[in-house]
Amino acid sequence: MFEIDADKIGFIITKARELETHEVAVEFDHGDDLSREQIDTPSETVTEDDREEDATYEELRSWINAINDDDQCQIVALAWIGRGDFSVDEWAEALGTARQQHNDRTAEYLLGMPLLPNYLEDGLSQFGQSYDN
Repeated sequence: MFEIDADKIGFIITKARELETHEVAVEFDHGDDLSREQIDTPSETVTEDDREEDATYEELRSWINAINDDDQCQIVALAWIGRGDFSVDEWAEALGTARQQHNDRTAEYLLGMPLLPNYLEDGLSQFGQSYDN
């Protein structure tokens, strides 16, 4: 069973959801004449550089980097369980794999998961846990 406090996971979920709303706020360019059949194209694309300039992204990245390695590994393993890579019964294996693959880019790895908040919520749920949001 994981030992990290569910509220720590909840903090990541909350902040990652904030990041999702920032990324969805991409405006579309409909062109000059809407009477033509023109395909909508994004007028702005969110890049990795944009994410790194986002205060919420930076706050969450810094927070993940500041917690101890064991907590980082537990968060990765929990995300993998929520994603379906491992089952709850395979917690020890998931955690062992996370520890083997741990490096100094854990925050970037986690924040690169498009559905990170969903994976973490699903992982918590599979353990019968929840967080206060």
